[in-house]
Amino acid sequence: MTTSYTTYYQSPIGKIKISGNDTYISEMVFVEESEPASMLEAGHGPLPHLLREATEQLIQYFQGVRRVFDLPVNQTGTLFQQKVWQELMNISYGRTISYLEMSHRLGNPKVIRPAASANGKNNLCIIIPCHRVIGSNQELVGYTGGLWRKKSLLSLENKIANGVQTLF
Repeated sequence: MTTSYTTYYQSPIGKIKISGNDTYISEMVFVEESEPASMLEAGHGPLPHLLREATEQLIQYFQGVRRVFDLPVNQTGTLFQQKVWQELMNISYGRTISYLEMSHRLGNPKVIRPAASANGKNNLCIIIPCHRVIGSNQELVGYTGGLWRKKSLLSLENKIANGVQTLF
């Protein structure tokens, strides 16, 4: 059985929990600063190279140097959820699509709600860029890390990709 490890990165928009093992990253989620200290401690012993690399890539992302993550990932989900998460990877840095467009990309305009639900179950934030999906009216909707974080991520990406501030 493979040992799982957890570390934390204090990003400019909050603490990010990174979990995984020697082979893949299994979780990257925002956590609240108010969580008990015992929940925010890294595992015993040295961290695997992969978790250190994930932290380094996050640092590069927030510095505006990295646009694509190069990390092996693994998260469990249904076949439909996996399809949604894979489609999220096709949204270019600095761009957004609507949930309706996502459903069209998935081949069925009637799967808006299931696609939105799968988007919300993504536990590899930023790596699998669920923050790049917005409402059809161009409004920010639905982000488990909080809409203010979604706005910050989109603004960062838009500024780096296009050299402009976003409307968000």
